Amino acid sequence: MERKVTVKWAGKLTFIGEASSGNIVTMDAGKANGGLGLGHSPMELLLMGAGGCASIDVVMILQKGRNEITDCICQVSGIRSPEFPKVFTDIHMHFIITGSKIKDGAVDRAVSLSMDKYCSASAMLAKAAKLTYDWEVVGG
Repeated sequence: MERKVTVKWAGKLTFIGEASSGNIVTMDAGKANGGLGLGHSPMELLLMGAGGCASIDVVMILQKGRNEITDCICQVSGIRSPEFPKVFTDIHMHFIITGSKIKDGAVDRAVSLSMDKYCSASAMLAKAAKLTYDWEVVGG
């Protein structure tokens, strides 16, 4: 399935990305790099995309298992190479699942399925970086 986006220059080092769905995002190099500081850096968006992709999987799997989840947070951290092209060398994803009567085994299964089978964004990043993950249950 082909996906298309458009990225348009908005001045200085700020760009507007628009998906075929019509949704937009502002990207910026940051004030320290000559940008206006009006948006996310493209590298931040890579991490957010992976966190969002994996979180969608985790929530769907837990809901299908009739788990009563009230929140899912994915904290994603990345370490970049100090040399150009400054790719991510290490990425860690920490999932925090909140709800009642949630079994650790259900969360472990959901996170493992997402990270090892379903999350295409994480799978793509894992081809270039060491990808690790863990999780915790709050209120279970």
